[in-house]
This record gives sequence, C-alpha cells and structure tokens, in this order.
Amino acid sequence: MKKIAFHLNCLCQGGAERVVSNLANQFAQEGYKVYIATEWYDKDEFELDERVTRVHVGLREGDEKKNRITKFFLRVKYLKEFVKEYQPDVLIPFAHRANYRALMAAGNTNVPVIVCCRTDPTGHYDHFSDKVQIKWLFPKASGAVFQTTGQREFFKPHLQNNSTVILNPINPKYFGVEHPEVPEKSVVHHARLIDFKNQPMLCRAFVRVHEKHPDYVLKIYGPDSHDGTKEILDSIIEENNAQDYILLMGGSDELEKEIPKGEVYAFTSDWEGLPNSLLEAMAMGMPIVATDCPCGGPRTVMRNEENGLLIPIKDEDAVVEGLCRLIEDKELAKRLGKEAARIEEIANGKAIFEQWRDYLDRVIAGEFPKG
Repeated sequence: MKKIAFHLNCLCQGGAERVVSNLANQFAQEGYKVYIATEWYDKDEFELDERVTRVHVGLREGDEKKNRITKFFLRVKYLKEFVKEYQPDVLIPFAHRANYRALMAAGNTNVPVIVCCRTDPTGHYDHFSDKVQIKWLFPKASGAVFQTTGQREFFKPHLQNNSTVILNPINPKYFGVEHPEVPEKSVVHHARLIDFKNQPMLCRAFVRVHEKHPDYVLKIYGPDSHDGTKEILDSIIEENNAQDYILLMGGSDELEKEIPKGEVYAFTSDWEGLPNSLLEAMAMGMPIVATDCPCGGPRTVMRNEENGLLIPIKDEDAVVEGLCRLIEDKELAKRLGKEAARIEEIANGKAIFEQWRDYLDRVIAGEFPKG
C-alpha cells in the first residue's frame, strides 16, 4: 500500500485546507494510506475520512516559551520524527513555511518531497530569508505542484522540469445549479472579507453602477476576517447612504442557491493564488467581471470576452464599465455564463484527483529523484 503524507498548519476552513482534505479523502478511498501532519487543531475544520490518520507535529507543552529560532527548529525536529516513524512514500507540504520545514525534515531520508505554492509568490516568497531558503532547499525537492504558470515561472530555475500545474477541484454542488427564469437585479460576490480581495473598490464602484441602474443591488457573501475590511465596507455604505443597495450578507452554507439568483458576478482581488470563489462562480454559470490579478489565477481559467470579462487590478472605472456592460447586454452575459460553466470539464473532482494521483505515482516511482 502506497503511503502519502500531507503537511500544513491546520485544517480550518480555507482554500489550501479544503484541497488537502478533499485529496486526502479521495486517496484514502482509492486504497492509499494517508497521513495529514498538522501544526495545530482549530475550530470549524474540514471533516476527514475515518481512514485518514491525522498526526500532530506542532509545538508541544512548554515550547511556546522558547525563542522564535528555537521554535522553528523544534517544528522541523517534530516533523522529522513524524517522517521517521511513519515513513511515507512521499511528503507534500501545503503552505509557505511548511515547504521549508518539509524539505529540511526529509533532508537525510529517501522520502521525496513535493512542494506546493498556493498563493502569489510575489510578496510572499521574495524576502531575503525566502531567497536564501529557496536557493538552498528547493533544488532538493523531487517535485512541485503549482496552480498557475505564473507561480512556476517565479521559482525558475529551481522548480521547473520536475513540476506540474494542477487546478483546484471544484465542489460538485456548484455544477448544474438552477438559475431563476427572471434573476434578481443584483450583482453578487462571495469571499471572506479581507484586504487583498479589495471589496472596498467593489463597493465604491457599485455606488456608481447604482446611479445608472438604481434598481440593482450588490450582495456580498462571506465571513469577516477581522482585518478591518468589514469596518471599511461599513464606512463606505454609511457615507453613501447605501444601506438599501449594498448588502453584507455574511457567510452562507448555501451559496449554490444564493449566487445563481444574481444576474452578474464580480471578482475584484488585487492578488490571489487560484481563487476558489472565482472557480465556483464559473461552475455556477455566472457572467463574471474579474480582475486579471497576479499570479495569473483568473487568466489561467478565463479568456477575456469568451467566458468572462478580465479587467486590470485596482481599476474602479473598469469595474463600473464591466458591470454596467453585463447588466445592459443580456445576450453577452448569457453567452459568457454558459461558456464559464464549461470549467466543469477540467476542474471536476475526478479529473483533478487523477492528475494528482498520476503525478504522485511518478514521483514515488523515482522519476524525479531528490536533488
């Protein structure tokens, strides 16, 4: 039985955590022995198949009192102990610092490591300490999985020939959803309220859209990340007396029912990895206005004027123009939404799992030996 191990911080509700949970469950169902080595336990975590073994590799009692450098090496030590005890056939870290820890922990073993980048590397992997660790550690990786070609290009030449690009799998509940014959006159958006999603720009833009189309409302679904973004949105709403037409809906477990009620979907992030919210909106057949944000997530799955409208980041005027265009041109909106829904063909769970399985099997077979 092949043994695979994922390593990340926790399994709380988030993009990387969702992908790991889904993959772990699928691999377990296919007969693999699956481990998930996490730093800590958190609230509201994804559920795991009972055949998946979760192992704590984070700091232990008394470790929190030690200095930062000591704690870093303790984390590596505990992960190394995990590798030695469970001897996985491959180790797959799914977070920034987890990549470094995994490569160090597996350094003197025969366990291959597949690093994963789940965000825009610019601004996250370009500090001095990152440059040192990437140059030192990444050539030791047996493989790498990226979400976009932009991510892969950033790490050139350290992770190229032995890497691959795999999309995030889309939850099947977003496929084949029903749209009302007469949709609500609304623009919809769903994502946690956080700075890099740039929901304030969306709200300011919609104030202008509403001036032209006063019968339309903006509905933003998503929980508060508590980084101050919600307070900014509240201020914009209050300053513009927009309480009746800019609505912060909070989180929802029934987005597959709520989002398709809308007429147009807006995505305004300044940067992303490969945004699940955008993939989900496409799967639901929504006509979309999306920022062409680095590191290329939207342009990986969208083609401007074919299955959505791509606009520059931080361009409020472009948001206004794009939303008004889709509100006013129903035929264009219908065509773009229909084409967007075809994302199901390449990002369904089965297709994505098979890509992961085939790639891991190649690594386990030694096709990409450790550097």
